[in-house]
Amino acid sequence: MAEHDITLTVNGNEQELTVESRTLLVHALRDELGYTGPNVGCESSMCGACTVHVDGKAVKSCTMLAVQADGTDVTTVEGLDQDGEFHPIQEAFQEEHGLQCGYCTPGMMMTAVDFLDDHDDPGREEIREALEGNLCRCTGYQNIVNAVETASNKMGGSGAAAGGDD
Repeated sequence: MAEHDITLTVNGNEQELTVESRTLLVHALRDELGYTGPNVGCESSMCGACTVHVDGKAVKSCTMLAVQADGTDVTTVEGLDQDGEFHPIQEAFQEEHGLQCGYCTPGMMMTAVDFLDDHDDPGREEIREALEGNLCRCTGYQNIVNAVETASNKMGGSGAAAGGDD
């Protein structure tokens, strides 16, 4: 199997590594670089547990080869905090109890941040649609939607009242 030297900037840190052609980005991040935020769930892009940002956009890292990410900026859930302070989405998930087992949470957060970067004042239905590619097996999604709505408010959107009816 052919090997390739690649460079990724992960959470602001430049990382050089050698990967096989078939190495998925999620495995490079987890197994080679130690970033355990992106989880391996389905390896078919159905669950969203592996979602990271590549050059600022949400990507399911189980369907992207590491060599395709060569030269990009990758952000994992570990890179959301700034100077030791939680990102508003992290605060909101904690405040709104938007997680149970936590397995899907990193992917949910990364998808939500990408969505909120482009939507200042989303409605609850828009939030639900944005999260459609992320599965949670523990919750009914109510608290996750509440958390995204709360994060929107924290990030400057007015949003509907958190905890509102669907």
